[in-house]
Amino acid sequence: MKKHVMNHALRGYSAQGRIAGASLTWLLLAGFIVSLSGCHKAADDAVTPQATNDNLAVNNWILDNMRDLYYWNDKIPANPDKTLAPSDFFKSILNTYDATTNPTGDRFSWIEPSADDLEASLSGETTTTGMEFALYLRSSGSDDVIAQVLYVLPNSPAEKAGLMRGDIISKVNGQAITKTNYSDLLYSGTTNYTFGLATVSNQTIVDTDQTRSVTATVYQENPVFLDSVYTVGGKTVGYLVYNQFVPGANGSKADEYDAQVDAIFSNFKAKGVNELVLDLRYNPGGYTSSSANLASLIGKGVNSSKLYFREEWNSTITPSLRQEYGDSFFIQNFADKAQNIGNNLSRVFVLTTDYTASASELIINGLRPYMTVTTIGTTTYGKNVGSITITDETGVIKWGMQPIVFKSFNSAGQSDYSMGFAPNFEVEEPINLLPLGDTREALLSTALSQITGTSAPARQGVVNSNPLTALGSSIQRKAGGALMVKTLKTLHW
Repeated sequence: MKKHVMNHALRGYSAQGRIAGASLTWLLLAGFIVSLSGCHKAADDAVTPQATNDNLAVNNWILDNMRDLYYWNDKIPANPDKTLAPSDFFKSILNTYDATTNPTGDRFSWIEPSADDLEASLSGETTTTGMEFALYLRSSGSDDVIAQVLYVLPNSPAEKAGLMRGDIISKVNGQAITKTNYSDLLYSGTTNYTFGLATVSNQTIVDTDQTRSVTATVYQENPVFLDSVYTVGGKTVGYLVYNQFVPGANGSKADEYDAQVDAIFSNFKAKGVNELVLDLRYNPGGYTSSSANLASLIGKGVNSSKLYFREEWNSTITPSLRQEYGDSFFIQNFADKAQNIGNNLSRVFVLTTDYTASASELIINGLRPYMTVTTIGTTTYGKNVGSITITDETGVIKWGMQPIVFKSFNSAGQSDYSMGFAPNFEVEEPINLLPLGDTREALLSTALSQITGTSAPARQGVVNSNPLTALGSSIQRKAGGALMVKTLKTLHW
């Protein structure tokens, strides 16, 4: 979630004057952006900064910012080893998650060598083939792996090569995919791929002689993937597939993707939509501004006086933020939206998987105090914290980091989903995938059956579930995999 929220400047925080030249882009359960400017010399004293890759300089920059802004800054070691490479140093000071010993620890902070690449990826611009896929063991006990295409972006190299949702890839550049080589074959950063396809025959994966050749390119993804209106059982159902919370293209200030969502809901309202299915199954998060925008189009009885979520920051920075901005700094209200359809809704259905994270979960949690939110699919990822992008505005440090800086709570004070939201109706995606938007598709058909009153038991989809063991997905690598980003604009220290 990138462009909204704060147009303020933080000034006079003298106790933190050592954070010179830090520019921050804040990510919440998906996102938020902030720019921290340090002390400035007079123009006649200005010098041209020289980029540095010196580990000590970078690590000091990391440590100074993390000690002030990291949500768990009280857990940072007193004397960390600054001789480490920056990526290793960053990891060494995190409050690392452990399912047994530290289940509320940090699973989400990360750092990248290029701040420019980090910021572009948060806006959906990456070098990509244009498809997202899930990885599975080919069979029980096997070391062989397949990649199943989950969706293909329009006009992308993958679509032009003829790849479609549900296609199964068993080879890359002539090599069979295995547990030991899948990362090198699929994530090495190469641009030229020849994918060997397989098919399902009697629940067995069988190789074919079909191939698809794809060259990855720089591509700007539009998060608005699909929208439709269905008339079923006397109900008018709006359906939206939304794959990342991004207000606009990288470098754009027009918020054109948010505007596209507004237009879709304007159409829903004009057509008398009285049931809504929001498909967030492949949405790992994004900017909180776009999450708030979408929630404001859906919520029943919401307006700019109603709380969407509030933030809890660490005890070091909270007093200064409160002194500078007041309590409003920590609050995100809904917006007044003429396109809101909440008055026609009594509930909203949200389609989820374990790829549904961060700003997507913020939608679920933020709307629950105002209307019934029914989830269909599998348990969500579980991210109730937000981060910011920190870069060095002087250009000396080229790295960019995305540390967790706050925890979110809805208007009822709830933030109890660090293990994810379990679905109201458990439905797994089968191995034979139908197109998104097809009314026979497993998750959507379950929502429609709930709407029409022809529903089967809550675990109706489990009997038809995918029998293969999941290993992960390309979505988990998408701009960090689980984002909540908040934009603060400029902070002067």
